[in-house]
Amino acid sequence: MKIVKKIAVLLLVIFIGAQFFRPDKNKGDSTAVIAFFDDTNPPKDVKLILENTCLDCHSDYTYYPWYSHITPVNYWMADHITHGKTHFNMSRWKSYSEAKKDEKLDELIKMVEAKKMPLTSYTWLHKDADLSQAQIDAVVSWANNVRLKYIFLEAPL
Repeated sequence: MKIVKKIAVLLLVIFIGAQFFRPDKNKGDSTAVIAFFDDTNPPKDVKLILENTCLDCHSDYTYYPWYSHITPVNYWMADHITHGKTHFNMSRWKSYSEAKKDEKLDELIKMVEAKKMPLTSYTWLHKDADLSQAQIDAVVSWANNVRLKYIFLEAPL
């Protein structure tokens, strides 16, 4: 029994020590997303869906709940955010070409329709991010309409 107690104490010390090492937070300019919303002009319901389901991992600004301050959860979240931003970053929308904007919206449509986004691990703790079929349809319809703009803009004259 003594060995179990020693292992438990050692694990507790390691856990407490790990709390002093944290990844950098995703706290860029929260206003950079405005360009995305201005350019794509989503209806209010779709904008709310995007804010509730996409912004935390697909922009340069993340809201961090209480549990995000616990190691190793904070490293897991940081990895998800970094990975998410490599695929689609609303804060970088202005820097995307018209073709890339079209491509990103096409990816968004495919991922939302396949129910791969938002991630299940995100919707466990964010129940309002678990999209109904009506919400999926609204996002897909909006994204398809916006894509028409980019297809038209990138087409040769």
